[in-house]
Amino acid sequence: MKTHDYTSRIIWTGNTGTGTRSYRGYARSWDIAVPGKPVVHCSNDPLLGGDPGRMNPEDLLLSALSACHMLWYLHYASEAGLVVTAYEDTPHGTGEVGPGGAGRFVSAELRPVITFAPGADLAAAEAIHARIPAVCFIARSVAFPVHHAAHHQIGE
Repeated sequence: MKTHDYTSRIIWTGNTGTGTRSYRGYARSWDIAVPGKPVVHCSNDPLLGGDPGRMNPEDLLLSALSACHMLWYLHYASEAGLVVTAYEDTPHGTGEVGPGGAGRFVSAELRPVITFAPGADLAAAEAIHARIPAVCFIARSVAFPVHHAAHHQIGE
């Protein structure tokens, strides 16, 4: 099997001067720095004391899942001769937190609105979604169900 390597650099930026001397004395913020790409400023989930204006790990995972699905969808649509003119998703993830504070995703729903050039076969467009879980790197890597509630439309 062919392998791929990915690298990232996570840099904690939350030292407010005393490190982790006290639990409330440091910020839950960090930067993601991937060589050659813009830095992404992140924080913990706001429910856990994070900055609501920054991406958190849950945002990043849900976004990666949606983006992976989109890229495969566009690939399969192109192969099928379906001309996609717009694609926008508002995915939703559901998580749970146990009594000890450990959390996890229990499900996700992708909700793309996909617009096609006139003449597209919307039944064929819908069928593509069922093929993607077998090939999407992120969907194949998560341990929770991913559902799809896509809306397909013909543009002008």
